[in-house]
Amino acid sequence: MNRNTTGVWSAAGGAPRTAFAILFAIGFVHLLNDMIQSVIPAVYPLLKDNYNLTFGQIGLITFVFQMTSSVIQPFIGRYADRHPRPYSLAAGMTCTLAGLISLAVAANYALVIVSVAIIGAGSSVFHPEASRVAQMASGGRKGLAQSIFQVGGNGGSAIGPLLAALIVLPSGQQAILWFVVAALFALGVLMRIGRWYGRVIATRSHRSSAVAGLPVFPRKTVRKAMTILVLMIFSKYFFISCMTSYFTFFLIERFGVSVRDSQFCLFIFLAAVAIGTVAGGAIGDRYGRKYVILLSILGSAPFALALPYINLAWTIAFAVIIGLVISSAFSAIVVYATDLMPDKVGMVAGIFFGLMFGLGGIGSAFFGWLADRTSIEFIFQVSTLMPLLGIVAAWLPNIKQPR
Repeated sequence: MNRNTTGVWSAAGGAPRTAFAILFAIGFVHLLNDMIQSVIPAVYPLLKDNYNLTFGQIGLITFVFQMTSSVIQPFIGRYADRHPRPYSLAAGMTCTLAGLISLAVAANYALVIVSVAIIGAGSSVFHPEASRVAQMASGGRKGLAQSIFQVGGNGGSAIGPLLAALIVLPSGQQAILWFVVAALFALGVLMRIGRWYGRVIATRSHRSSAVAGLPVFPRKTVRKAMTILVLMIFSKYFFISCMTSYFTFFLIERFGVSVRDSQFCLFIFLAAVAIGTVAGGAIGDRYGRKYVILLSILGSAPFALALPYINLAWTIAFAVIIGLVISSAFSAIVVYATDLMPDKVGMVAGIFFGLMFGLGGIGSAFFGWLADRTSIEFIFQVSTLMPLLGIVAAWLPNIKQPR
């Protein structure tokens, strides 16, 4: 019996097995990465006061970050499919580290924009490559692997605003430097993952039959499914962008809560998003990803539609329900898409993570522009219509998911 050095292939007949140590490691780094990135919207009230910003300028910060995160992700993913680089993840985290330091010491609005662009560039390297690592370590259990990876990011997105409320808001912008510790720790973990990645690449000839054995779908089926999946990403992340960027302002303006209390409410919503992600992966593996996508987005619609019209207690309760339900869609979307194109995992992950950031950035900029011309309450009345587009998922092709 040969010793398994990669943690991906068992000794008996080359059958795939799940490398849980790698999955939990990359999920943990995803937590740290997205925790760092979530500091950006969490400190918007602080930046707004420091630089006397309009809602449109706040939306532009998110737009720049999301666009630099999104535009080059598919190209990095496609390049990684053809020319894997074991230490590219560490390089991306180094870029994020540099942007984080720059943001902490930025003295004007222009430097804030440059800083978030640098952080976004690091994200554009991390997400497609990290998703690819999760797929490589899945041992065929792709829904589980993507959920473990994704819940790390959602958990980080929830923790970031909470830590920002406790550390940055009371102490000022330079307190962002405390998050450098997390970036350095993540960099160390990614170096170890890079060594594992290198061993997998060295034995990749053993994996060729697995990729070749996966089904190939007609182009018409792929085009139809991808079009619907892009629409689902649009509906979900236009709504999510409004929640993450402006939910705190909505609570402050409508109910008169403090900045710190509004940050805690945002944390509760994002924590619900993290919890819902795990359930979505497991349900998708068991019952089919199409139904998870449909019920996740459309199922959140009744609660989203009521959100702008209810009292504070119900607003928080409905935000939790929305987070739990709508969050299960993304993992199912990514795995569904990679099932359609199993030989282009990095590119597909780059496309959908890129769309997630890009459409989220456009949504944030749009709702910021709209809020300046109307009101915070009005943009929530508009954004909460987005989940109704989930009905289109009913037309997703029923594909046989490879196991």
